[in-house]
Amino acid sequence: MTLDDLGPRICVMGPSNSGKSTLTTAIARARGLTPLHLDLLYHIPNTDWQPRPVEEFVELHDEALSGTSWIIDGNYSICLPQRLARATGLILLDASIATSLLRYLRRSWFERDRVGGLEGGMDSVKWSMIWHIAVATRRTRRCHVEMFVHISLPKIRLSTAREITRFYQSEGLG
Repeated sequence: MTLDDLGPRICVMGPSNSGKSTLTTAIARARGLTPLHLDLLYHIPNTDWQPRPVEEFVELHDEALSGTSWIIDGNYSICLPQRLARATGLILLDASIATSLLRYLRRSWFERDRVGGLEGGMDSVKWSMIWHIAVATRRTRRCHVEMFVHISLPKIRLSTAREITRFYQSEGLG
């Protein structure tokens, strides 16, 4: 399966800090798709990642899906059914916990203007996020893999940093 097989509306899912926003931006640039980052729809700009009211998030989410071509990253299961109903393809990043933790620390300490970063927000190391990546995400990972198996959309699963790197290279994503 290649990127071309996924069509004009692609969902990118995976655990926190697995590289979803970075991949989404690279694909959007290479394929001329509109990049949509769910974290930016879910959180209020110029805050420390404060969530919006759920109704407001769902409205922004559904409005974003109305376009004819896009690539959207994030999980947010509250809106997953409508996202998958509009999608033409799916990419699941299944990076390891160690990879996700290292990416989280790197972006919190060294990346100020990162892809998918909240406007006016500051990334900082938070114990709650470390716990989320190391503990809570285990169940979510299992759910994503099970869901992936049953979804009938064209799909790609990338489970290691090496597979992700090869995908970038083979698809000319730079």
